[in-house]
Amino acid sequence: MDESEERIIMREKVLIVDDIELNREILAVALGDQYDIVQAADGERTIEILKNDNGDISAMLLDLIMPNVDGYAVLDYMKNTGLIDRIPVIVISAESTRDVEVKCLDMGVSDFVRKPFDSVTVRRRVKNAADLFMYKNHLEDKVKLQTRDLREKNKLLQAQAEKIRETNEKIVDVLGTVVEYRNLESGEHIKRVKGFTRILAEKAAEKYPEYGLTQDKIEVIVSASALHDVGKISIKDSVLLKPGKLTTDEFEYMKTHTTKGCEILTQIAGTWSEDYEKVSYEICRHHHERYDGKGYPDRLVGEEIPISAQLVSIADVYDALVSERVYKKAIAKDKAFQMILDGECGTFSPRLIECFKESRQDFEELACRHDMKKADA
Repeated sequence: MDESEERIIMREKVLIVDDIELNREILAVALGDQYDIVQAADGERTIEILKNDNGDISAMLLDLIMPNVDGYAVLDYMKNTGLIDRIPVIVISAESTRDVEVKCLDMGVSDFVRKPFDSVTVRRRVKNAADLFMYKNHLEDKVKLQTRDLREKNKLLQAQAEKIRETNEKIVDVLGTVVEYRNLESGEHIKRVKGFTRILAEKAAEKYPEYGLTQDKIEVIVSASALHDVGKISIKDSVLLKPGKLTTDEFEYMKTHTTKGCEILTQIAGTWSEDYEKVSYEICRHHHERYDGKGYPDRLVGEEIPISAQLVSIADVYDALVSERVYKKAIAKDKAFQMILDGECGTFSPRLIECFKESRQDFEELACRHDMKKADA
């Protein structure tokens, strides 16, 4: 059944409200060949009809002056319930003053016809108002339906994004655990570096919005920081776990953990999201670059170094200084702080050094918490 056939069978309904029966009958005769007619002799009955059958009414013809509950009360009810936006109201009244017409229009009335009325004019105005509101209501319903669909799709996308995030973190955790078992100190080192990276990143986001460090990006950087030393999986024990100072050749070999780590990450490309892949690769390859170009493996200079790698670089160096390793004792926190400021561990971004200075207390508190945890263990 097409739309035209359905409209023949299910005709639109017009509600005629007037306390004078003759007026109602005249209007019913004028409109009865096009619409099903419902009549009400007062405002109280009108409101009852609106409460029960408002979804079937295509238009209303409303008199203003009626005993007990008048037309204004009906308009108030329709305005308060939102029906005035769904049903077009055409006031037919003997009131001829401009103020009355303006008041009705302000209350949401679609049209105003003065008595005595012309039946042809009424027919045309009812049709225009009903067709306009039908089109308007159809659009509104369509928008509501589309909004609901978009809301459902958004929920689905959020669920998918959460699943992807969980997958990303699972991959990071698995690789981080492998490093932990491979390198005796890496387990706690990874946790500490993540904590220091978060502190520094949040301070940098606050001081330097030009870095574009949104909360989502910070979360990715912090999570991916766990993979900065993933390349150490491929370094042989005699070098990785050597208790003394490395020879020049051994140090050059140790430096390859940056590029070897990238080779490992490249092999699992496509199994996690692009942002995690990109940031993990940046951190793994460039966390030993230095701002003056004297780092490795690519000797990047200044802001050529990705901000993710710059953040992890300071976090990694600080932790290496204040933590005990197989080849050295832990350095006092105040001394480690000064060594970084003095450039004894390489040159870092002046802006990130400012962030580091302002975050000193947070860095030292986190380091102390890990010291206490280690002591308790």
